[in-house]
Amino acid sequence: MADVRTGLLTAALEVFDRDGFEKATVATIRERAGASNGSFFHFFNSKRELAGTLFLHVLRRYHLAMLAAIDTPLDADEGIARLIRTHLEWVVNNRSEANFLFEISRSEWAQDVRDARHAQNSTLMEGIEAWRAPLVASGELRPMTAAMFSSQIIGPAQFFCRAWLSGRDPIDPREQADVLIACAVRALTTSGGR
Repeated sequence: MADVRTGLLTAALEVFDRDGFEKATVATIRERAGASNGSFFHFFNSKRELAGTLFLHVLRRYHLAMLAAIDTPLDADEGIARLIRTHLEWVVNNRSEANFLFEISRSEWAQDVRDARHAQNSTLMEGIEAWRAPLVASGELRPMTAAMFSSQIIGPAQFFCRAWLSGRDPIDPREQADVLIACAVRALTTSGGR
């Protein structure tokens, strides 16, 4: 039965990527997965519930990649570089997942999905803080809130990723990595990248 559930999630990602969430139908997802109507409703009460489950699964994969980037002791410059490069690599190597993760409307989620997303985001922030806090204490990184720090890492990179995902910009966002890293190092480190 777990294979059927996994098949439905995989099919949903493909259908959402091709048709968009609103135009995707349960019937199309079921057909793509080769699953019966009963199988679909055994696991999910609706397309929205399936999308919420898929969202949390993809978000967890993204967070694990980001945390793996800083799972060893790194200085400020190297940690910043790894976080930015990991974000860009993950988006490019997981285009469908990234498009789904970054583009689907968050207002549609049920409270349990919003709560789980918040918990997953908190786990990511705690992992980043475990790497960052000693560097702030030693004076390598500027003191600021975790949200401000993360926005300086992900925000600019996300601008290029969204343009690439939408097709507005055909240039691989990884080509911007060196400039994004240099800007983040200047903004976040006390040495300013000197």
